[in-house]
Amino acid sequence: MPTVTFTRNLARHVDCPRAEAPGATVAEVLDAIFAENPRLRGYVVDEHGCLRKHMVVFLDGTAVRDRAALSDPIPDASSQIFVMQALSGG
Repeated sequence: MPTVTFTRNLARHVDCPRAEAPGATVAEVLDAIFAENPRLRGYVVDEHGCLRKHMVVFLDGTAVRDRAALSDPIPDASSQIFVMQALSGG
């Protein structure tokens, strides 16, 4: 199963330990995580299931392409998903 890791900055607001979850797409994997941790969902996605503007998700080191539906396919069971807050400014 893919492993999902959340940034420590996010952990300051909500409990989000590293976890494994099944799924064929990033959305399916995250939905499985959110089912176990519903409070986390509101920090990562909006009410439509779209990735929030201040969040970024990487799948095996590459930013996901589909920020709206998170439909990027999971290539294999050993995939790594990283969820973190995007930083901007200067």
